[in-house]
Amino acid sequence: MIQEELKPILETIRRKALEVGVRNLSVDKLEPMIGMDYSILKKYVQSNEELVSKTLELEREKFAEIFLEYDFEGMNAIDILLIVSRELAQKFYDVSPSITHELKGLFPEIYQHHFEERIRFISDKIRINLTKGISQGMYRNDLSIELIARLYISRLIDIHNPDFFPPEAFSFQTLFDQMFESLVRSVATTEGLAYFEQQKNSAGF
Repeated sequence: MIQEELKPILETIRRKALEVGVRNLSVDKLEPMIGMDYSILKKYVQSNEELVSKTLELEREKFAEIFLEYDFEGMNAIDILLIVSRELAQKFYDVSPSITHELKGLFPEIYQHHFEERIRFISDKIRINLTKGISQGMYRNDLSIELIARLYISRLIDIHNPDFFPPEAFSFQTLFDQMFESLVRSVATTEGLAYFEQQKNSAGF
């Protein structure tokens, strides 16, 4: 778990990476950018590898916090997807496929670990949501949960490919929203689709 005093510093560095690129940042060059907080950074981070690892760990923690913040236990499966989509828009509005591409090239092992952990977490949540939606009559009962979950993950991987979706043409949030909507429309019952349309157009979402 990332230390609380380190989190805002990592957020600042992450935003800076979007401006200048990952390859133009290093632990030794950050002091002028983050000022007095540099001493806090150095307390926890000694190398560029540690910096990248902790920044990606914070990203995973922020994603997991969505599921800790809300009590999804008795909630409609479609509402859960809409809430997660809204929270992602607020917490990850500045995600860029170009940063992903850089990280994969510069720190392949660290990025691969991050990728595998994130995919495992999302896969589990999608399976839970599909099972819940089927039991509530919101999703069709003839679905292959495993197949749908794998298809969703493959699309998630694709939207991080800047060759397919250049960031200057497609924002991450636009792509993610489209993925969520495509998922619902491909699995929903007539009742579920009507509910989705009603909720999507309401003030709450």
